[in-house]
Amino acid sequence: MVGRQGIKEHSGELDVTLKEWTGYRDSVQDELKEISNRTPPSLRNILRYHMGWENEKGCARQGKPGKFIRSILHLLSCRAVGGDTAQVLPSAAALELVHNLSLIHDDIQDRSHERHGRPTVWKLWGKSQAINIGDFMFALASLALLKLKDNGVPSEEMIYSFHLLTEACKELCEGQCLDIEFENRVDITEEDYLNMIRKKTAALIAASTSMGAYLGKGGEKAQYFHQFGEALGMAYQIRDDILGIWGIRESTGKSIEGDLRQRKKTLPVVYALRESKNKAKLKRLFSQRHIGVGDIPIVVEILDQSGARDHAQNLIQKYCRRALEQLEASGVERNHQAALKQMANSLAERNY
Repeated sequence: MVGRQGIKEHSGELDVTLKEWTGYRDSVQDELKEISNRTPPSLRNILRYHMGWENEKGCARQGKPGKFIRSILHLLSCRAVGGDTAQVLPSAAALELVHNLSLIHDDIQDRSHERHGRPTVWKLWGKSQAINIGDFMFALASLALLKLKDNGVPSEEMIYSFHLLTEACKELCEGQCLDIEFENRVDITEEDYLNMIRKKTAALIAASTSMGAYLGKGGEKAQYFHQFGEALGMAYQIRDDILGIWGIRESTGKSIEGDLRQRKKTLPVVYALRESKNKAKLKRLFSQRHIGVGDIPIVVEILDQSGARDHAQNLIQKYCRRALEQLEASGVERNHQAALKQMANSLAERNY
C-alpha cells in the first residue's frame, strides 16, 4: 500500500500529500460558497448550515469540513489523464451538492437527529423545509454543470456530464428505495445487499471518477475510471457499515447505534442472519418494529461471534484490489495513478 505520509515530488512523480488533497477540498469549497452566495438568504442559511459553514442563526462557524471525497476523486481523476482541474471545479461542486442533498433527505428517511455532532437540517427547520432545500440543491447542481461551458468545456461534453450525473442520481434513488424496503425484511441475501449499495453509494462515486476522466479528455480511459470508482464505492460503503457498528462516535460524528436501531441490513447483519449460530435470535430482534437500546449489545455480540466483521473486512480488500486493477488497466502512467491509489487505500482503512 502507498504510505500515508504521501509521496514527495521527485523523479517526475506527482506530489500526493494530504496537503494537496486539502487544497483540492478548499478549492471546491470556495466554488460552493460562491454558488451559495447567489442564493436567497432563507435558503442560503440552511444550505450553509448543512455544509458546516454557519450555525442555525446564520453566524459563521469554524467547524470540521466534510470529507469532499467525491469531488476530490473527480479532480484527481481529471488530473490523472492530463486534464485541467481548475476547468472542472463546477462539476466537482455539482457532485458535492448532489451528495449533500442525498444526506439531507437520508436524515429525514432515517429519522436521524444528528450529523457530525450537530442537529440535522430537518430537526431544526422541519421535514418540509429539509425536503425543499434538498430539491433546491439539485437545481444548483444542474446550474453548476452549465458553468462548465463558461470554463471552456464544449457543449457536447457538458451535456454528457449532465447525463452521467443524472443517471447516477437515478441509481442513488433506486438504491435508497431498496435500503428502506430492506428495513422490514430479514431475508436479504448478500447479493441483494451488494446490488443495493452499488446503486446507493457506488454509483455517484463511479460518476465522480468517470466524469473526471472524461472531462480531462481521457477518452476510452473513462470506462476504467468508472469501474475504479464503482469498486472503490463498494469498499467505501462496506467500511461505513463496519464503522456504523464498531466505530467510535468521536471519529464518525454520528451515533454508532443508529443503523442497528433502525434495523438497517448492513453487510455484517446480512452475513450474521445467514451464518450465525444465533441467527434465529437475531431474526427475532430484527423482526421487531424497533430494536431497543438494551438489545444493541446483544446484537453486537451475535455479530462478533459470527465473524461478520472479518467477512466485511475481507470484502473491502477484495473491492479495493478490484479498484486498483481497473486503474492499472486504464493505461494511465503509474506516477499519475499514485494519488488515486493512496486515496483508495486511505478510504478502505479509514476510521471516520
